[in-house]
Amino acid sequence: MRDPAEIARFYDRCSDLMRELLDGLATAPGRPRPFPEIEDAIGWPRRRIASVLGGVFRMRHREFGGRRPYRFHDARHAASGRWEMWMDAGQASAVVTAQRAKPADREAQVDGRVTARR
Repeated sequence: MRDPAEIARFYDRCSDLMRELLDGLATAPGRPRPFPEIEDAIGWPRRRIASVLGGVFRMRHREFGGRRPYRFHDARHAASGRWEMWMDAGQASAVVTAQRAKPADREAQVDGRVTARR
């Protein structure tokens, strides 16, 4: 995902745990990190990321065509040899903006355009 309005809508529609993960990823844009490092930074137990990603799978596919507001490296392509996640600067900025918005206003303005709530 690249569109800030779509990222804000994802942020509004996902679970509290997924929002917490997105918030954690937004703290280090552009830096791929293995799951355990992200979980440590958030204060989560091991393997919670996998559970949270599984929980958001259906919503992500139904409402967003499978698109994600974050990026992955699988273990074969990651410097650490483990699955890694990160956000680019634009995705992180959209998440920070969504954090600050009231839930009812998260989808409001992006480039002067107002999006409708579902």
